[in-house]
Amino acid sequence: MNSLKEQVSLSGPPRRTAIVTGGSHGLGLEIARALALAGAEVCIAARGEHRLQQAQQNLSSEVGREILAIQADVTKSSSCESLITQTLSSFGRLDILVNNAGIGDGPGRGKSVWELSDDEWRDAIAVNLDGTFYCTRSVIPIMQQQQTGVILNIASGMGMRATPQSPGYAASKAGVINLTQTVSAAVARDYIRVNCITPGLVAQQPAANTEESQQQIERGQFIPMGRLGEAWELGPLALFLCSDASSYVTGANFCIDGGGLAGGVAPTGYQLDMIEGING
Repeated sequence: MNSLKEQVSLSGPPRRTAIVTGGSHGLGLEIARALALAGAEVCIAARGEHRLQQAQQNLSSEVGREILAIQADVTKSSSCESLITQTLSSFGRLDILVNNAGIGDGPGRGKSVWELSDDEWRDAIAVNLDGTFYCTRSVIPIMQQQQTGVILNIASGMGMRATPQSPGYAASKAGVINLTQTVSAAVARDYIRVNCITPGLVAQQPAANTEESQQQIERGQFIPMGRLGEAWELGPLALFLCSDASSYVTGANFCIDGGGLAGGVAPTGYQLDMIEGING
């Protein structure tokens, strides 16, 4: 039996290759960093060219080898197919797909379901659910031919509970969780594993100033652990699910939320002073 160190290594042979969508910042960048530091060849993909190039330069310098960066719009199936094709052309194989690209603060946020326009509804579905589907559909034939592969989807705790203030976002993330289960059952005999990470309240990046830091502290009081998660904390979990250490894990949904869903502190949308008033 391989040692644990060997099980979590992605350096081969052959060296594993990975795509991380939404990989230019926040959770996606931290997942890409964890995979790259474990030895994988990594492609980060995102819509914004400037931030993508900056992330590529920083991450390449950190890991000591070139990180591939491809501009892609996951709301378009042709762009997803091009992303897969270009990455395969560069690496010669494709072992890991992390569907992280998402949008939480779209134009429909804060509106009730009966107030949403068609475009506001589609905005969330297109990025969060359609993009996951398009990339997954494109990569499966490659992994089937290789008879190996890992697909890791990033959902949200809002997809597992009522979220009246973000109905489009919540519905799209619930779809990601079910799509994970559905695809996992369809491709398990092809030695392709499909799993999902469901983050709770996580700070995408360190606070930029004192005011932002205080806001994060206040939001963290909703959580049983008493703080928000940090983006880097998703990296080790993603590495586990993309490595041989999780070789018997598929169709699973891993919540990383400081106990938020288990604790059920209050319905989403409540303000902290309202909770204090109820308890006091």
